[in-house]
Amino acid sequence: MIELPNENKEIRFLLADDHSIVRQGIEIIIDEIVPNAIIYHTSSVRKILEIVESKEVDIAIIDAHFPDGNSLHVLSEIKKANPNIKILIFTGLEEDLHVLKFIKAGADGYLSKLSEEEEVREALLHFIQKGEYFSDLSRNLLVQFVYNPNLINPLTSLTKRELEIAEMYTEGLGNLEIANHLGIKQNTVSTIKKNIFNKLKIENLVELIDLINTHHKI
Repeated sequence: MIELPNENKEIRFLLADDHSIVRQGIEIIIDEIVPNAIIYHTSSVRKILEIVESKEVDIAIIDAHFPDGNSLHVLSEIKKANPNIKILIFTGLEEDLHVLKFIKAGADGYLSKLSEEEEVREALLHFIQKGEYFSDLSRNLLVQFVYNPNLINPLTSLTKRELEIAEMYTEGLGNLEIANHLGIKQNTVSTIKKNIFNKLKIENLVELIDLINTHHKI
């Protein structure tokens, strides 16, 4: 049996997701946990900060991707506007690839949309009571991050030139094209490519493209 928080406590929520059915589902669960909750909705990144600044939101439950942008880049602004706000990222993005970036940006919790309904309910209850929620996977990643800061973004291990060339590979350029574009020898490009693969612990361009798309373009 889940113990409910004080029913007389008024908590202001912001539900930010471009899918209304997701917001409606979360609102139903919140209403069960906090009957007196005040709930604001938005379907765009642009509106998130506006609501946070004007409505004294206590808890924001925010998706990662919106048609008008990525919420990762506004978390620090949200915290600046309201230092006491608690932010839960509720997203379909792979937890192991993205959770550390959102934590670093200011998130207080990360919950997968692939979670079962009861797990979502328990996570929301925990977040409302404690102001944070992280799965065992997230907590393990946080521990690993202490010993390996590059875990949050392995691309930070690359030099500026290596990252530039890595991006060219993802755009479909070959060694000769990259060499001509940068005015360097083709053998030099091949050597840099080998260094990139060694640093990132990958073996082919498919893996490189995946890393660039995951860590550099979000």
